[in-house]
Amino acid sequence: MRRTKADAAETRRKILSAAERVFYKKGVSGTTLDEVASEAGVTRGAIYWHFANKTDLFLALYDAVPLPQEDMIAREIETEAFDTLAIVEAATGDWLDMLAADEQRQRILAIMLRCDYDNEMSTVLDRQKEMEERHTAMLELAFARALERGQLRENWTPAAAVRALHWMMMGLCTDWLIFGRRFDLAAEGRDALRRLFESFRQTIPAVSVA
Repeated sequence: MRRTKADAAETRRKILSAAERVFYKKGVSGTTLDEVASEAGVTRGAIYWHFANKTDLFLALYDAVPLPQEDMIAREIETEAFDTLAIVEAATGDWLDMLAADEQRQRILAIMLRCDYDNEMSTVLDRQKEMEERHTAMLELAFARALERGQLRENWTPAAAVRALHWMMMGLCTDWLIFGRRFDLAAEGRDALRRLFESFRQTIPAVSVA
């Protein structure tokens, strides 16, 4: 029986869905392609029809659910909107809301956090580094604009502000995902972001009344 494009697409979807479940349960390094095939109800050959190896499969899963990207901020800072810091704070807060509500995104990010990136998975780490470099460059541009506009306190450089924001977001997401979702990621995360951005903002001296 001849396979259609729709059949092939459905098989690929089943493999990715199975890989997500098994990787989440056993970890990437602890999972074999035979286990993914069994979970998906397909042959090992079917996996090789769509993916060259386990790394290729993981990269496809990585790409299936977009993670924080610079385009969340790029569209806004290219406008004439004046409050650049508000744009960045809103975008990062929206990301936390999105993660808190999307179980598939949570599983994939948890898989990434637990993954051993040595040897065969080094390609995935390279992909993550490329994304992080683009994201960092976009954020540094946003904070540089805030500095030019007198919005960013002078004791912060754009690079230092980006690092502080990155560390906070990674810490929030890692703590929440790996240690049992012990707090309200969206509410408490936004509160933490508000406090961090208050430290970024240039305060306007109060005008004394004679």
